[in-house]
Amino acid sequence: MAKGVSSASRSVPVVLVCLGALLFANVLIYFYIESLYQSSETHVSLHGNCPPGHFKMGAMKNCSPWLQCPAVPKEVRKLKMIGQGAVKQVFLSEWKGHKVAMSKLSTPKYEDDFLHGLAMLQALQGPHVVLLVGLCPEDHTFITEYHPLGSLLNLDSVLAQERYRRLDTWQTRLRLALEYVSAVHFLHNSPAGTRVMCDSNDLEKTLSQFLLTSDFHLVANDLDALPAVDRAKGRLVKCGSRELHGDFVAPEQLWPHGDSVPFSDGLMPEYDEKTDVWKIPDVARFLLGRVPGGDLAHFHLFQIHGECKRRDPALRPSARAVLGVYRTVYANMMKDNPSPSSRDML
Repeated sequence: MAKGVSSASRSVPVVLVCLGALLFANVLIYFYIESLYQSSETHVSLHGNCPPGHFKMGAMKNCSPWLQCPAVPKEVRKLKMIGQGAVKQVFLSEWKGHKVAMSKLSTPKYEDDFLHGLAMLQALQGPHVVLLVGLCPEDHTFITEYHPLGSLLNLDSVLAQERYRRLDTWQTRLRLALEYVSAVHFLHNSPAGTRVMCDSNDLEKTLSQFLLTSDFHLVANDLDALPAVDRAKGRLVKCGSRELHGDFVAPEQLWPHGDSVPFSDGLMPEYDEKTDVWKIPDVARFLLGRVPGGDLAHFHLFQIHGECKRRDPALRPSARAVLGVYRTVYANMMKDNPSPSSRDML
């Protein structure tokens, strides 16, 4: 009897040791996943080093206050037009040896949209949004950091270039997809409230809202159509759309009145941030492309993407939940397959 009791008493510390080892292993895995995620977003600290209302780009050692009138027209030299839309014209410009992008109002008709986009740039400065360099609202002008690779629409053509071909891997592409989901999550939980991307009725339009940085990260750029969801006042979002494109458009975005009723923004159904969640699988499919290993990423993301495509918006996951899955998939896939070395990006 005494022998049995002694044996049992000795087994207790063994169980505790095993439990402790398991807990310690879980802690290590947690920190490993966090370190992988943080290393995948090395651009996060670039904008965060400066206080609000300041910027630092390129080889600048110190932060500088946003350029204001009259410094913008005096110090920024316009070089050539590189883009034009309904709301603004964009010019490649130069400020003290730095290439910047100057945005100017295209037509007075869209002044409110232009000023809204500028207000969002000011309010949402951080790692997910293009760096604001200067602004002159009186002249309907603002200055942002210039990214020569252009929008995410150019991703495939950029990666096809000899200089960047080594980066055309599932590691690079999955990280970009993770950063896209992270940007959507940020907009849904931003300092300016829950913001929904209205100007994203099709895949190409959505991709054009983001810029590809020279170190292969992405930043939101076009914030002219970013209304707020205000649940406290029972107000959701109405985004007018004359162009609706197949599966990319969520059911609640579709024109519900048939061809017999003329299109009207005011008659469009209301919706919320779950519409952005619906679009995540389509954007991820483009970003992942057809590289070796991409099929495994699709496999791991299959379930969460299916949940994103649920017809009832209330049943779709939040961007936060989708981001959690993406982080886990990215970390797990990176354990045995580290990303290309940084020297490949030179």
